[in-house]
Formats: sequence, structure tokens, C-alpha cells
Amino acid sequence: MVPPPVDPEFDPRRGPNVGPSNAQLTAGLKRLASDSGKTGWRLGSRFRNAFLTGLVIVGPVTITLWIMWGVIHWIDAWIKPLLPITFNPDTYLPFPVPGLGLVIAVLGLTLIGALAANLLGRTLVSSGELMMSRTPIVRNVYGALKQIFESVISTTGSNQSFQKVGMIEFPSKEIWSLVFVTGETTGEIKDVKPGGEGDLLTVFMPTGIVPPTGFICFVPRSNVVFLNMTVEEAAKIILSGGIVMPDTEQEKLKRLAEAAQKKSRLRLGDKPPA
Repeated sequence: MVPPPVDPEFDPRRGPNVGPSNAQLTAGLKRLASDSGKTGWRLGSRFRNAFLTGLVIVGPVTITLWIMWGVIHWIDAWIKPLLPITFNPDTYLPFPVPGLGLVIAVLGLTLIGALAANLLGRTLVSSGELMMSRTPIVRNVYGALKQIFESVISTTGSNQSFQKVGMIEFPSKEIWSLVFVTGETTGEIKDVKPGGEGDLLTVFMPTGIVPPTGFICFVPRSNVVFLNMTVEEAAKIILSGGIVMPDTEQEKLKRLAEAAQKKSRLRLGDKPPA
């Protein structure tokens, strides 16, 4: 009688042994289950990152275009009704022409500014200002608005170096707030010397995300910490509630790289010595 074949993988002490194929199959199933979970998590993370990236790119552009479109339509609604029918293309075209009122407003303001530069224009402007200044209630509104516009135009000029960004301790010690230095304090406020300080600076401190509102402060020059950031960078910090911070290190590296490139170009352009 021939004995039955002996299984080489059979161990009489441990019983039937699981073959390597079964072990590999079990490990593969576990790996597949774990990989499927990781793949789903990676897909969700990629989808979220792509969505947020698209939102960051499209959001500011969309809001900016929407605001510009609203301003253009507002100016058109105010200027176009004043145009004669002959010069208004909306009366004979099958579609409205957006931006026509804005173009006419820019040209009109430029023409008024050019006319105000000669003697006749200055005479007319002076007569109009004299009439406005003698009208009750109107003179107060007109005077305040004129000072605001003149201050804004003068401080945005490239030759005005006194408009800077600084920090002061407000509303209490060791709490610093961004301010815009609008100029040196003059007039009666300087003559009074509040607190015994005669060297005062006039600063404007906006209130967070609503920059048109704020506080006018007269601060000693020694209490103002001047910053190298531009007014635009400070406005970004205020409008974003501190979320957007100027990348000063990147700007420094960029300036250093530009300077190095400029020096290398100058060296290459130099003529070799004879």
C-alpha cells in the first residue's frame, strides 16, 4: 500500500501552514484598503486646494471688475442725459455704449483744468469761490471739501516726501497702531504746545477695515516710529484686517537681485583695458 503524499508545508506541531500566496494576498488586501483611503483623502485635499487657488485668483479680479463696471455705469447715468441727442450714440445705436460718460468726464475735467491756468480761467474760478464763500452753510461744506481735495492731491504728488507710514502707541501702552503721517502740525495747535511739546506731527489713524473713518492725532515726533513700507502696503494691511502683510524680505531679495544684475550688466558692457 502506497502512503499518501506528504504536504511539504504541513507541520504536525502547528497544523496546516498558510502558504506564502495566502499571506501575500492578505497583505495586498490590507495595502489596497489603506491606499484607497489615502487616495480619497488626497483627491479631496487636491480638490480643496484647487478650489481655494481658483477663488484667490478669480475673487479679486471679479470684485474689481464689478466695482469698476458699477462706477462706469454710475458716471454714464449722470453724464449721458446731459449730452445733446446728436452727440449721444445711445439714441441711434441699437445698444448702449458703456464708458462714454467716463471719457467725457475725464476730458471735461482736463479742459477745465487747462482753462483755469490762464487769466480768464483764474478770474472765473475766483469769482465762483467768492460767491460760494459768501453763501451761508454752503461755504462751510465747500471749504471743508476743498481742503480735503487739495490735501489729497498735494500728498499724492511725487515731490511730497513728508507723507509716510508710522506707528504710535494707541489705545494704550505697548499696543501699536498704524498711522499715516500727513505733515507737521502748524498754527494754533503748535503754538499752544500741548504737554510742553512743540515738535508735533499730524497723523491720521484709520479705524480698521473702514479706512475713511479714523482719528486725527497730534503726536510728538519722538513718539512716532517711522516705517519703510509704502502707503499702499499699509492700506493693504488695514483693509485686510492684518491678514495681508507686506513681504519685506522678498522685496529686499528682489532689490538685491536687481542690483546684482545691474552690476553684472555694467561689467559686461565695460570695455576691456588696452
